[in-house]
Amino acid sequence: MGRLAEERASEERREREQAARDVSALSDAGDPTADAPLPRAVDGERRRGRGALSNAAGRFEPQAREAFDDGWQSLDELPPFRTSVTVERARTIINRNDSPDVGFDRSINPYRGCEHGCVYCFARPTHAYQGLSAGLDFETRLFAKPDAPELLVKELSKPGYEPRTIALGINTDSYQPIEREWRLTRRILEVLRDFGHPVGIVTKSALILRDLDILAPMAERGLVKVALSITSLDHKLARTMEPRAATPMRRIETVRRLSEAGVPTAVLVAPVVPAINDAEIERILDAAAAAGASEAGYVMLRLPLEIRDLFREWLLANYPDRYRHVLSLVKELHGGKEYDSTFGQRMTGSGPYAWTIGRRFEIAVERLGLNRRQNRLTTRHFKRPAPRGEQLSLFGEE
Repeated sequence: MGRLAEERASEERREREQAARDVSALSDAGDPTADAPLPRAVDGERRRGRGALSNAAGRFEPQAREAFDDGWQSLDELPPFRTSVTVERARTIINRNDSPDVGFDRSINPYRGCEHGCVYCFARPTHAYQGLSAGLDFETRLFAKPDAPELLVKELSKPGYEPRTIALGINTDSYQPIEREWRLTRRILEVLRDFGHPVGIVTKSALILRDLDILAPMAERGLVKVALSITSLDHKLARTMEPRAATPMRRIETVRRLSEAGVPTAVLVAPVVPAINDAEIERILDAAAAAGASEAGYVMLRLPLEIRDLFREWLLANYPDRYRHVLSLVKELHGGKEYDSTFGQRMTGSGPYAWTIGRRFEIAVERLGLNRRQNRLTTRHFKRPAPRGEQLSLFGEE
């Protein structure tokens, strides 16, 4: 066994060296997506259990710092990355958007940053607005908005407010691990329940089952639907890409329990990463449909801003033999670039490969009977509860 392990380690080393030469060759050839060196990876022990490999300075910072071993073993003194939470005092809690690529115009994010550590997370670049890195800072230096429920009550109570479905957990997962302690998502759901306000939730966490006592009654009134994001059924790949998220089977079990409780549940195959998890689309949909999911969707890998280098670095470290092939397919999706922000294309891409993925998805959905009935939420239950201390009408009117 020792000899086999040694041979395997030697083979992996050769693959990485070859991939590094490929990167150099691409840069020498003038490839616009390889014109900058990859960030320097942080020591493995310091980032154990994290998704990103580096912690480059935010794009708005005037200075960049990099740990450098000067020969005196100074790097040995650096502590491991640990999760910290900073209180953020927001003035409003409902975010608005006008993107035609999503089915909602408002959302709530009780947290900034996400401990799940998904290397591909499209929200990573937002940490630059805090003066922090989209890398390890994004998954270790988190922000919580403890006043979120009270701010929500205030905004929903405004006379001119028009109710429409609020998306919860879109930018960062509202059921990430720190929710166990802060319970902001649960308190927000309590507010939405009391107002009779519809909400759509996207998560990859089994922690959502904690709130079935709120979600099930809301579902009976047509006020909630949930989408579980499942990237892979391969435990090793899932742990590498999403180190602190629920395991694939836990997510499938969560779909089952939500469905059994009467909560409309969808599955999102997201993101589809070319030559990494694209072969799993049908398997994921099969498992989710068997567990009770009624709807499904997918999103292609997106690499805006800092995510490009973080993903390239992750790919080089974990799949050096596929490095060039994956990036070639990504560029095929976006007209020769690694990312195209054009509305209508950024979520699915274009070209032959994008068409193939879309057609495979459509065939699987049709075969499984998914998306035949859209679970539409209603606003007819919306009402502003009477403020505490206000007397009810003597005539019994609400």
